[in-house]
Formats: sequence, structure tokens, C-alpha cells
Amino acid sequence: MSDIIDSTDAFVMNLFKDKLPNNFVYHNYTHSKRVYKSINDIIEESQINVKDATVLKLAALLHDTGYTETRDGHEEVSAKIARKFLKSQNVDEEIIEGVVKCIIATKFDVDPKDSMEEMIKDADSSHFGKKYFDEASEFLRQEYKLQGIKEYTANEWRNENINVLVKKHQYYSEYAMNKWQPQKEKNLANLIKEKKKLKKTRKKEDMKAQLKAKYKEASPDRGIQSFYRVALRNHIKLSDIADTKANILLSVNAIIISLVLSNLLSKLDSNDFLVIPTAIFVLSSATTMILSVIATRPNVTRGEFTKEDVANKSVNLAFFGNFHKMELSQFEWAMEELLKDREYIYSSLTKDLYFLGKVLDRKYRILRTTYTIFVIGTIISIISFGISFYISGHPVEVPTIEVN
Repeated sequence: MSDIIDSTDAFVMNLFKDKLPNNFVYHNYTHSKRVYKSINDIIEESQINVKDATVLKLAALLHDTGYTETRDGHEEVSAKIARKFLKSQNVDEEIIEGVVKCIIATKFDVDPKDSMEEMIKDADSSHFGKKYFDEASEFLRQEYKLQGIKEYTANEWRNENINVLVKKHQYYSEYAMNKWQPQKEKNLANLIKEKKKLKKTRKKEDMKAQLKAKYKEASPDRGIQSFYRVALRNHIKLSDIADTKANILLSVNAIIISLVLSNLLSKLDSNDFLVIPTAIFVLSSATTMILSVIATRPNVTRGEFTKEDVANKSVNLAFFGNFHKMELSQFEWAMEELLKDREYIYSSLTKDLYFLGKVLDRKYRILRTTYTIFVIGTIISIISFGISFYISGHPVEVPTIEVN
């Protein structure tokens, strides 16, 4: 009998290799050999005769050969292929009929009628009670997807497996009940545990989404946040521009005064007519420098606040001048109170924006006056030099200044 088993094994392997499409990643030769191994395990622990054992082994190898021609009704096609092949091998008719009967019994929705059918059905579904259940199940899911039967999500496939294990499948033989049923129950428990875990995770995600939506509704629109961000940034840029302008005036006039004092001062004794225009020139430059310094001079604040100030929301913690003298612990406490209150946060930003505007107003007013004095002083100085030269009888020309 071992010869017919070997011949059948070789026949099935070659048949699948030549005719089975590549998208059968579960129902293939590997699956047939797995069923064959499982039926051997059952046979070894069961008291059956050699003929029945041969029938079961042949049925295990041949039960899915019909997939080479069709998926629907493949059991009947497998039975025909088995009958034709076994007849060609001069196998006893009784064995052939037994094989055909066992193959038809592998239909998932058919109840077994005797112990032989129970054994072959248990062997065909042995993966339900094996540790490699997840792997085998995933191959079946991919096969459905590749063949366009149905594309299951991971959650849908988990639910489908739970439904099959609970409602549609059972083991019949004594061996399967003793050896495979415990692992089947573990596999089922793992599926249920994963389902509960996923449900719990989704519940948390839904809750987070609800809280996020609620917080978003309660919080200001992004347009308000963008307004504060852009307004504060623009005010800071304008402040930088004002400081730059003041520094330019300060530097230019410092150079002018330095050159005037070093070149004209020594000539005033012999040129009295230059005293008044030089004084006007130096005075306008000095005034310009003083106003430039005033424009950029920082204001010193007290740098302290009290708990009452925080409670009354009267202190602006967005500005360093209000807290630079405070202890770190007090500042951290105040910031925690600030961050708890959305209205306080935006009130602080509003105050910061307002006082930045006040500072800018002061800077630009002083700078405007400074530029005016610088321009007028320069014009008056030039006119004064011209008048002085005219009155004194000297040629009208601006005295040259030598740069050392």
C-alpha cells in the first residue's frame, strides 16, 4: 500500500505544480501535506485497519485536487480526479469508493456520517487546533483577496474566524478532541482578547477625538491665534527697525562731531565768522545723538508681582520686565495658573501687544523728531556757513574736513 501512497503524493505534487494557479496560497500542495500529516497523527492513535488507513491517507492527499479546475464544488471535481487516477493505478474499487466518500465529506457544511468521515474532516481543519493557526489563517485571507472573492480587513477577518470557531466548526474524533481542541480554545481566546483590546483602543481613540473636538470648539479659532502671532511678530520687527534707525543716526552724528571738533575747532581763533555755524552744526548733531539714545533707552520695570496680581489677572507674564526679580518657584506657579486659564493667556497676549504698540509709538515719535532736527540742523548749518563767509568777505565754500 505504501507504493500507491507514494505514487499519489507524486501525482498531487505534479498536478498542483502544472495546473494550480499561483493565487492559491492556501489551498495548495503544502495544505494537502499538512492534512496528510494530521491524518497520520490520527491514524497512529486510532485502532483502524490498514485498508481504512490507506483510504484516509489517499483522501488527504487528493481532497483538494479539484481546485486545479474550479473553486466552487471543488470536492466533486476532486472526487472525479481521484477516481480516475486511482483506477489508472489499479486500486481496489472498494478503496476508491472509500476515498471518494471521504473527499465529499470534507465539505465544510456537511456533517460526518461515520468515524472515517470524522477523521478526514478533523484532519482537514486541524490548523484550527495548531499553534500555526494565525499563519495559516492569514494565507487563506490573502487567497480570498488575490482571487477577488472578498477583501477582509484585519478586524473583519478576526471576527470571521471567531464566528467560524464558535458557531461553524467542531472536532469529532477522540484524537482531535484530546490533542487539538485545547489549542483551538487558546486560539479562540487570543482572537477574542485581540478583539477586546482593539475595542478598548478604539474607545480610547473615540474619547480622545471627542475631547479634542470639544476642546477645539471651546478654544479660539486658528484665525485668532494667527492674528496674535502675526501682530506680535510685526511689532517686534518694527521695534528692531526703529532701533536700527536710531543706531545709524547715533553713529553718523558721532562721526560728524568727532571730525568737526578735530578739524574746525583749531581754526576758530583766527576765523571768528565760523564760530556760529560750527556751533549750530555741533548742536544739531549733539541733539540728534541725545534723542537717538533716548529712543533706544530701555525702561526698567520693577520686575515683581504678587499672588493678588495673578489672581486679579493684572500682571502680564509674557513680558520679562514683570517677573525678572521673582524666584523660579513663584514664576512657575504663576505660569501654571496662567496656562489653566485660556482667557488669562489671551489677556496677557493682548496686554503684551498693547504695550509693544505704546513703546513703538514712543520710539517712532522720538525718531521722527530726531530726523527732523538732523535735517533742519544740517540745512541751517550749511546756510550759516554760507552767510558767514559772505559777511566776512571770504569766498563762499564749505570748509574741507581732513580725515586723519
